[in-house]
Amino acid sequence: MSSPRREESEVLRLGDRGPAVTEIRAKLAALGLLDNPDEDLATGKHVALDVFDEELDRAVRAFQQHRGLLVDGIVGEATYRALKEASYRLGARTLYHQFGAPMYGDDVATLQARLQDLGFYTGLVDGYFGLQTHNALMSYQREYGLYADGICGPETLRSLYFLSSRVTGGSPHAIREEELVRRSGPKLSGKRIIIDPGRGGADHGLVMQGPAGPISEAELLWDLASRLEGRMTAIGMETFLSRPIHSSPTDAERAGTANAVGADLMISLRCATQPTPAANGVASFYFGNSHGSVSTIGRNLADFIQREIVARTGLRDCRTHGRTWDLLRLTRMPTVQVDVGYISNPNDRAMLVTAQTRDAIAEGILAAVKRLYLLGKNDRPTGTFTFAELLAHELSAEQTSRLSGP
Repeated sequence: MSSPRREESEVLRLGDRGPAVTEIRAKLAALGLLDNPDEDLATGKHVALDVFDEELDRAVRAFQQHRGLLVDGIVGEATYRALKEASYRLGARTLYHQFGAPMYGDDVATLQARLQDLGFYTGLVDGYFGLQTHNALMSYQREYGLYADGICGPETLRSLYFLSSRVTGGSPHAIREEELVRRSGPKLSGKRIIIDPGRGGADHGLVMQGPAGPISEAELLWDLASRLEGRMTAIGMETFLSRPIHSSPTDAERAGTANAVGADLMISLRCATQPTPAANGVASFYFGNSHGSVSTIGRNLADFIQREIVARTGLRDCRTHGRTWDLLRLTRMPTVQVDVGYISNPNDRAMLVTAQTRDAIAEGILAAVKRLYLLGKNDRPTGTFTFAELLAHELSAEQTSRLSGP
């Protein structure tokens, strides 16, 4: 008889108890983040396995930090899913591409890393068995005389174990990302950008008092997205919003929209919040995980955006961070999430409700995108690239393109 398992919607935190807590403790012990209960018996140490105590809280936070999750000590859907993924080891199950029910796990990440070392996989090592992993596995199977079905079963596993890596080090995905940016040229005109305003629909977030009256967090983010969209459209970029104004899709659905559009970049706009009003500042996030896989262009863009916004607004610099959130993980293009300020902080909130600050943020993000495609060829100080100068750069790039054309 199997033991009771955690319900999908259940959230566990310090002070909780029950069979689901025992399950979480067992998963963390298997990962080496907690003492094994059997070892506790040998040492005489008593642990109430079904209690979410301070030791378990510390282990959960350490796991969240390592996996690029929000570090809050709470086992919600994202943390539980990551614990489940971390428990898989290559060979423990047959891996294959499933439409509608994709496979995730550290075993998939290990397979991707081995295929990458052998030169067959050029994507992010993200632990997601999608079509790119499926096609890479089929190519490997064909090359080594195996039945090319895209299924990682016993025979394919044996061949992978026996083969030593031809090349290690470096990142084919990073090289491919950087080459796509280099080949696309410095012009922004024609670039396809998905802008993702957070919240939406019935999810209004905090309602604040602005200069023109009450404004919700969702309205604030939609307005910021509109200001950014207007500037990008004026400069000749193709812009798409990830959602209608009265809709609040999940992060996975937002990523799916971006993938369907086939955008060059995705920029997500969110507000941060904390129980304490002392937390303040702007932070930017890109895909980066514990397997050492990083979206290089995402990281570069996050760095440019972070510096531009801080220089233009004076908001506190909370730096850039690699994370494994669905929005960053499931998009097939470099994606950056910008937390433009803490809506729970009075000073940040007072700034964000003003049109002047939202204009500064929108212009800063546009300047950051331009810097990304200039590949370091512009030495203008951060925060000084104006919209008029960006337009002038576009015209110059267009004239250069015409002169160098056939």
